[in-house]
Amino acid sequence: MRVLGFRLPGMSSLILWGLVWEAVGRSGLTFFLPPLSEVFATFFAIVGTAPFQKALSETAQAFLAGVFSAVAIGIPVGILMGKNRLVDELLLPWVNIFLSAPLTALVPVLMVLFGFGLKSIIITTGLFAVWIIILNARAGVMQINRSLVEMARCFGATPWAAFSKVYFWAALPEILGGVRIGVIRAVKGVIIGQLLISIVGFGALFELYSANFLMSHFWAVLVVLFALAFAVSEALAALERRVSFYAAKR
Repeated sequence: MRVLGFRLPGMSSLILWGLVWEAVGRSGLTFFLPPLSEVFATFFAIVGTAPFQKALSETAQAFLAGVFSAVAIGIPVGILMGKNRLVDELLLPWVNIFLSAPLTALVPVLMVLFGFGLKSIIITTGLFAVWIIILNARAGVMQINRSLVEMARCFGATPWAAFSKVYFWAALPEILGGVRIGVIRAVKGVIIGQLLISIVGFGALFELYSANFLMSHFWAVLVVLFALAFAVSEALAALERRVSFYAAKR
């Protein structure tokens, strides 16, 4: 970002919005938005407490399990769709439907099928993430240079060897892009699951703080959630940039 010809660090915009938040909070325009300094002070006060640690553990467990399931299912299915036209024609309409549909409407169905526990929350998290991972993996495979595929066939590569040594690595930039977006969507999924299916984890804290109008506590948990999602997204984006040279080799 440049201001008056000077190049500012990438995080400068966050500092600017933080100052605006502090000014609005101190103006007393609304109780819903306390000063940012009060939010951070509340965060340092609650971060070491047992309820916060428990909520963080429960949310992290559901989030990691859901993302792992989405990646383990989404990448192979997307690659298979990119390789096989019949499979692509059979699955692509459903993938597009679930990607564009309001998945929150499916939560009551999941509750009936899988109960009110951790399993339903993990499935909800995975459903939010898996569809974009499938589409990106499919797009990456469909852009592979056909000479790489022909080379694998000429050398008698087995289906697994072609998958692990050609398709996966050639499509890796798009796959990582899909995983990065899927992780962001998974954050929404895990919180929706913890609010609608079983009031646990950060969902329980959001419910408790909003019901008692503890807005500084509410925003402290929300800022932690945003920070964790941003950190994971930036880590994946950095990894995506490191392997971007594969795109030029396809």
